[in-house]
Amino acid sequence: MFEHLPIAPPDSILGLADAFAKDPRPGKINLTVGVYKTEDGATPILATVKKAEVKLLNTENTKGYMPIEGHTEYLRGVVDLVFGSELDHARVAAAQTPGGTGALRVGADTVAKHFPGTRIWLSNPTWANHGSIFQAAGLEPVVYSYLSSDKTSLDFAAMVQDLESNGRRGDLVCLHACCHNPTGIDPTLAQWEQIAELLARKGMIPFVDFAYQGFGDGLEEDAKPLHTLLKKNPEAIVCSSFSKNFGLYSERVGAVMLVGSEASKTEAALSQIRQAIRCNYSNPPRHGASTVATILSDPALRTEWVAEVNGMRNRISQMRTMFIEGMKKTGIDRDFSFLASQKGMFSYSGLNNMQADWLKSEQAIYIVGTGRINVAGMAPQTMDTLCNAIADCLRATR
Repeated sequence: MFEHLPIAPPDSILGLADAFAKDPRPGKINLTVGVYKTEDGATPILATVKKAEVKLLNTENTKGYMPIEGHTEYLRGVVDLVFGSELDHARVAAAQTPGGTGALRVGADTVAKHFPGTRIWLSNPTWANHGSIFQAAGLEPVVYSYLSSDKTSLDFAAMVQDLESNGRRGDLVCLHACCHNPTGIDPTLAQWEQIAELLARKGMIPFVDFAYQGFGDGLEEDAKPLHTLLKKNPEAIVCSSFSKNFGLYSERVGAVMLVGSEASKTEAALSQIRQAIRCNYSNPPRHGASTVATILSDPALRTEWVAEVNGMRNRISQMRTMFIEGMKKTGIDRDFSFLASQKGMFSYSGLNNMQADWLKSEQAIYIVGTGRINVAGMAPQTMDTLCNAIADCLRATR
C-alpha cells in the first residue's frame, strides 16, 4: 500500500521555514512563518504565561480527561474576551480546539455534516491553509475579490459586488476579524457595517477567523468588527486562536464558537460540536487552556498580559514604520508608504513570486511567494540589510 504513495508537495509556508533552517549562509533572514519575534530573533514565552505555569505547577492536581468541549473556565474567559458585553453569552456554543486551525476544521465539519454542499466564500488572497481546511471538511470554497489591482489597498466595491451578485442564502463567508492574513489590509468600521447589512439581507452566515486579537488596534478595538457583524446577523461561527496573543504556538490553544439566534438553540449546537470533536481528536489538551484560563481569571495577571500584548503590537508597528523609512533611504523608485495603513503581523509587500525567489537565492532572505512579509520577524539591526536587499532585487528584476 504505502510504497505507492506519491510525495506530497511541501507546505507553501512551512516548507520555506524548512529550507531556511537548512540554509548554511550567515546573516540569513526569515520573514515567512507567522510567529512573533523579539528584536534578537527569539519567540519568547510571555512573563504572564510563566507566572501562570508556576501557579498551575503548585495547584494542578490532575491530568485526567476534560469534557469533550474542553476546559470550562477557559471557555468562559474566551467568550468574555471575544464578545464582552455585546452579546448574551447564553447564545454561544463554545468548544476548546487545537489552535485556530482546529477551530476552523471543527466549525467546517459541523456545517458540512448537516448541510452538505455548503459554499464558503474566501477572500482573494486569504491564509494559504483556509481552502485546504474547508475543502477537506466537505465545504465548497469560492472566492470574493479583496485587493485592488495594484495590491496596495482594499477593493471594497469589488468585494461587495462579488458577494452581492453571486452570494446565496446559506452561504458561509470567511472574514478576518482583524489583521487580514496575508495582506494586513482591513475594512473600516463603516465598511464592516455595510458587510454586516449585506450578509443579513442575503441570508449569508459570517464564518469569522479571529487569530490576531490585540495585534491590530487593541483587544477591545479588534473585536468591534465582529460585534458589528453580530448586531445584524443572528448566527455566526467564530474561530479564535491564542497562539499569537499568548505566544502559545506549540500548545495549540483555540476555540470554536457557534452563535445562535437565541439561547434555546445553544445545547443542540454544542451537541453537534461535541460529536465533530469526538470522531476527530476526541478530547483537547489541558495545559495551554489552563494557562490562558489562569491569566484571564486573575485580575493582576490579566492586566499584565494586556500590557504584554500592547508591547508586541507596538513593536510590530515600529518595525513597519522603520521598514518604510528604510526603503525610502535606498533611493529605489517604489513607494512603500501604503504599508503604514496595514495592521498586524503581516504586510503585503507587492513583491512577486520571482522576486521572492531572487531574494532567497541571492540574499538568503525568505519571504512567501505571494509577497507576504512577517513584519514581526523584522529587527532594527538587520533592517538596512533587508531594505538594501529588496532594493537590489527590484533593480535586478525590472
